[in-house]
Amino acid sequence: MDKKTKSSSLFEHNIVRRALIESIIKLSPRYQIKKPVMFVVEVGSLFTSLLFMYSLWVPGKESPAFILSVTSWLWFTVIFANFAESMAEGRGKAQADSLRSSRKDVMAKKLSKPDPKSAITNVPSSALRKDDFVLVEAQDIIPGDGEVIAGVASVNESAVTGESAPVIRESGGDFSAVTGGTLVLSDWLVVKITTNPGEAFLDRMISMVEGAKRQKTPNEIALDILLAGLTIIFLLSTTTLLPFSIFSVAVQGNGSPVTLTTLVALLVCLIPTTIGGLLSAIGIAGMDRMIQANIIAMSGRAVEAAGDVDVLLLDKTGTITLGNRQATAFIPAKGVDGRTLADTAQLASLADETPEGRSIVVFAKEKYGIRERDIHSLGATFVPFSAQTRMSGVNLGGREIRKGAVDAMEEYVKKQGGKISQDIHSTVEEIAREGGTPLVVAENQKIIGIIRLSDIVKGGIKERFAELRRMGIKTIMITGDNPLTAAAVAAEAGVDDFLAQATPETKLKLIRENQAGGRLVAMTGDGTNDAPALAQADVAVAMNSGTQAAKEAGNMVDLDSNPTKLIEVVQIGKQLLMTRGTLTTFSIANDVSKYFAILPAAFSTVYPELNVLNIMRLSTPQTAILSAVIFNALIIICLIPLALRGVRYRAVEASILLRNNLLIYGVGGFVVPFMGIKAIDSLLSLLPIF
Repeated sequence: MDKKTKSSSLFEHNIVRRALIESIIKLSPRYQIKKPVMFVVEVGSLFTSLLFMYSLWVPGKESPAFILSVTSWLWFTVIFANFAESMAEGRGKAQADSLRSSRKDVMAKKLSKPDPKSAITNVPSSALRKDDFVLVEAQDIIPGDGEVIAGVASVNESAVTGESAPVIRESGGDFSAVTGGTLVLSDWLVVKITTNPGEAFLDRMISMVEGAKRQKTPNEIALDILLAGLTIIFLLSTTTLLPFSIFSVAVQGNGSPVTLTTLVALLVCLIPTTIGGLLSAIGIAGMDRMIQANIIAMSGRAVEAAGDVDVLLLDKTGTITLGNRQATAFIPAKGVDGRTLADTAQLASLADETPEGRSIVVFAKEKYGIRERDIHSLGATFVPFSAQTRMSGVNLGGREIRKGAVDAMEEYVKKQGGKISQDIHSTVEEIAREGGTPLVVAENQKIIGIIRLSDIVKGGIKERFAELRRMGIKTIMITGDNPLTAAAVAAEAGVDDFLAQATPETKLKLIRENQAGGRLVAMTGDGTNDAPALAQADVAVAMNSGTQAAKEAGNMVDLDSNPTKLIEVVQIGKQLLMTRGTLTTFSIANDVSKYFAILPAAFSTVYPELNVLNIMRLSTPQTAILSAVIFNALIIICLIPLALRGVRYRAVEASILLRNNLLIYGVGGFVVPFMGIKAIDSLLSLLPIF
């Protein structure tokens, strides 16, 4: 993902220019008919445009200048609504352009069978089909989405994720999926293509980012139906006012019927144009905020569901804990003091570049003040850690120091003529039973102690879970650890519940139980064994580094492969719902205020007594009507930044949120039109045409 695009300002010049052009293009009735409220406004604009042209030839009771003014602002109302939607789409389209530029039709090395030594045929990537096999080597661009079935390589995925740090992709496990358009930096891979042309992950990303396949969410559809219903009601009411006013004037013998221009203006001010003009922009902007967080939502329904989530399932390792286990205790054998063990363990770890090895060096320094030695001045022979030996160490003079996994060290000590005592075995079993990882330290044939490695709960994670609890969201930690260890970590992290010794079946069962209770469930996953649970969850965030099965089962993909993003996903979803709710509240209150301005003015020619309801003391019926129409248009463009950025997210209970919305946006929406319409009326009254 292009980081520059993500960090750009809301009203970037290129985005604004494109939005202005699209605002005019979207005036097409074929497009507007999909938005009932704004379609009625556009039809009204066309009607008053015809009235204006008619008034130029046939003078009537209304001046052409007044009709033209109303007509112009009605058109501006439609254009401003289009502009809001186009601005919401603009950032996504800019990102889509960036992604599209990274998509290339490259030459692929197609294999006759899944063997790197089999016959190779060079074909364009567009000719590849699902289940084809390709060989990619250093500096080759991966020609399509697929699964690694052989080899291991370093891959640069910056074209997709925006991050330049390379990642390792290998066959088997949870890091076997590769994305078309990424670059192999070293070694080689045999990849089985998993998609046909046009169906690749990058193609789907482009479609979702630019909104080409955006589906309206259930709540959005429901609100659209409500707005359409209100529009029909007000349309029917308005159309009956003309014959009613004609009849009233005939009966009274004085006054004049309400004009067609006034009726159109009245209709536009009565229907919920503010939320009708911003509703689509709010939904698109919600998906865009996901994109800015480097999360691709496969549907707007998933973003909306995130805002309604009741239960979060979170993996322990890498989400709640740091993932890399760290040294937390030195347990010396009988006859050995702790400082000696720490000094020996640090020496054995100097050549161990794993996170665990580095943590042992740091822990010895912090606990006993043992400074890290200069490995070049020791005159020693270091034995680096390897996955094959599962140990590291140093040969220093006559000392052979080793540190490693229990079984590997037991075999090493036996070869030296020693053995592991029953006390050491008991300590190892106790650490393992509690969920820790024991490492044995030996010097020559003697075991001198054990290093305990433990999962470290992330700093600040407890506060984040408390924040979710205030929102009414239950957090459940999922781990393969035994119940005792899981309970200890859960208590330290502050989660509400935990599932220990989790299997794919138990995860799926847990999700279904919560859903049966009427709850919406969110979870993350990266492996094939997570796919069933991801498919069942209401909000399923698959890691981009995970398997193809996990990505296909999820309805969101985190390009950064950060499991803690699930919390951010929920916050963005909540923000979307909060924004829609607050602007709907503002719009309804806003409409009520406009009634006080336009209704007395519209019928003052029929019933002069209605002037007593002119509580804003507006200058004339014409300025009152025009002021309401102008305010109706301007308020849309004033609310565009709020619709795009969203209402500031705060973790509060639903009842408090509702109260705040009513006080701030309800009362505010009622008061602001009074001030705005009065100010516009004062300015209009200074013009000579009024």
